[in-house]
Amino acid sequence: MAVEPDVLDELARLRARVPQLTGALAADTGGRVLARDTTDEGAQRLAALTVDALLAALRLADAAGQGRAEELLVRGEGGYVAAYAAGPTAVLTLLAEPRVNVGRLHLEGRRAGARIGELLDGALERLEDT
Repeated sequence: MAVEPDVLDELARLRARVPQLTGALAADTGGRVLARDTTDEGAQRLAALTVDALLAALRLADAAGQGRAEELLVRGEGGYVAAYAAGPTAVLTLLAEPRVNVGRLHLEGRRAGARIGELLDGALERLEDT
């Protein structure tokens, strides 16, 4: 699937809209990095952990009767890790400074996740048509 340039463009636009981001990556639900805008050498590990965490959040939301989980936010001493569903086949992971506006992070993360999901779905449809 040749969507990496489009996903990278979306990650760059996201960074421009939320300057407190310190990293961003998109991964498939198997934990494989599809595109990344981070210098972190542990991106593959982070992608796999994020997928696992979001799957745990899905089970938690379901068990609590809250429906399908769409996102996850973790606040640590050094900042935030946020994960958003990016369509049915991918996850968007964002790393942010402690001073980020969390509302803005969610707004932009949700939009970017939806856009990345559309890009990936479109690429899958093109593959199926060939």
